[in-house]
Amino acid sequence: MFESLRPFRRREALRDARAGVTLAAMNIPQVLGYTRIAGMPVVTGLYTLLFPLAAFTAFGSSRYLVVAADSATAAILASGLAGMAPVASPAWVTLAGYVALLTGIFLLLGRLLRLGFIADFLSQTVLTGFLTGVGFQVGIAVLGETIGLPVHSQRTVEQFIEIVRGLPALHLPVLFVSGAVMGLVLLLRYLAPKVPGPLVAVVCATAASALWRFSVHGVPTVGSIAGGLPHTNLHVLPWRQILALVPVAGSCAIMIVTQSAATARVYALRHDQKLDENQDLVGLAAANVASALTGSFVVNGSPTQTAMVETAGGESQKAQLATIAVVACVLLFLTRPLQYLPQCVLGVLVLLVAIHLIDVRGLLAMRRESPGEFAVALITAVTVVAVSVEAGILLAMALSLVRIVRHSYRPHTGVIQLQNGNSWKAIPVAPGVVTEPGLALYRFGASLFYANANLFAEELLRLAGPSSSPVRWIVVDAEAITQIDYSAARVIAQLNKELSDNGVALGFARMPPDTLADFHRHHLAECIPPSRIFARLHDVLSAYQKAEEQAAAPGSAAPPAEDPDRA
Repeated sequence: MFESLRPFRRREALRDARAGVTLAAMNIPQVLGYTRIAGMPVVTGLYTLLFPLAAFTAFGSSRYLVVAADSATAAILASGLAGMAPVASPAWVTLAGYVALLTGIFLLLGRLLRLGFIADFLSQTVLTGFLTGVGFQVGIAVLGETIGLPVHSQRTVEQFIEIVRGLPALHLPVLFVSGAVMGLVLLLRYLAPKVPGPLVAVVCATAASALWRFSVHGVPTVGSIAGGLPHTNLHVLPWRQILALVPVAGSCAIMIVTQSAATARVYALRHDQKLDENQDLVGLAAANVASALTGSFVVNGSPTQTAMVETAGGESQKAQLATIAVVACVLLFLTRPLQYLPQCVLGVLVLLVAIHLIDVRGLLAMRRESPGEFAVALITAVTVVAVSVEAGILLAMALSLVRIVRHSYRPHTGVIQLQNGNSWKAIPVAPGVVTEPGLALYRFGASLFYANANLFAEELLRLAGPSSSPVRWIVVDAEAITQIDYSAARVIAQLNKELSDNGVALGFARMPPDTLADFHRHHLAECIPPSRIFARLHDVLSAYQKAEEQAAAPGSAAPPAEDPDRA
């Protein structure tokens, strides 16, 4: 426990404390905004910065990761609970608590099964698409509140249609307040990026609302907020209702594992810190259980909040302890002024976060460099907006796995040729394409297994087929073949026989040790002897040229060139 706090040095502790105060100043408005996404009472956002933060500090391993309310998991929660209870009601808060509890159980189960590696199976492509979709969904969800239009639908597309139809009935006072707050935040971000613009905007808007009584002029405010430290709000629910929450918790758990692991890994590498991703799962599980038991909602490792700590100079979870102290003071002594905070201000803060999630630059770069991956990201984003966040994250996982399988099923292949005597270049496989007359060095860019073995055989037979330059040797560059399974071994044995019957010798070069072990285990060495296994590609050229010279020598008793075993 408390690995993320060690070693304790006074000078570093003071620097972390200053970073923690800065994090609180910048993060309090943000987590208040996240409650609008999650449909939770405003004060529960502050709760996520107390015991959940302390729980991860105690049990996690990352020195930088900030675990609190997050836009992605808040969106999943709101989407999953839609229709189960009135938003922000005690019943809704209870359901949210059970989702956090189930999420914590799933994360703990993930630790027991050592599932920290799951994060590696979600590609940057689909994560970019997923977060872009979440950005659009969240932005549209708060847009009505930001411009003063009532929105009743729970689905993103229908919400957008309602907003467009309601534009003639815009509420000008709300629109004016929202515009002023957004302008202030953006101005401070441009002129003084180190100043916590959202906090300044919240303070100014709250003071103006109290002074000029915004609520009287039709600008809704947050209203009375219960002060004091949090308390449990979990009531006994029927099993049927709890089971209905399992898919929501599962989606949250997947999002937490992937986002938290990716964020923690970035900062661990940047600061040369040892990271235990499975131990972080324990910390994340403890944080969500603590959130459930203190009347709050699901928490996640946040990239933006972690960046805040690093920018402020924090180097360990001691910064989070300072944040906890500041938030506790706010809950005990400063909740009363928050009742004057206009609701549209929180909508503006969330809208700014949503815009930040939409990675237009990344999508455009993806479109230029890899149109196929851009299409995958776009499909993921559209699914999140048009269907649901849960469907988006499941699709993201499926597409990531499909991409992995596709790369193995249809790997890069080609005939490699020597360029300028010192470099190799791959040429697409086609009849007549050879490395040099009579010899084809064939490269296969993946492990050989049952799904791609037929492609391997088809391309080799195509190389050996009728052409103006008959092939006598085909040697496979096996550098990228890290495994050969049983089915692929049978295909190789049959292929070797078929090629041999047609006067073509099959060999392998640059086989990794594990692949060579598979080669012997599947008895392929009985039909492809050691003389056809080469350590280097240049060895293949030397052996082939020597065999050709012997075959061409007048009166030579050398064997024909197509039999490299005897050559």
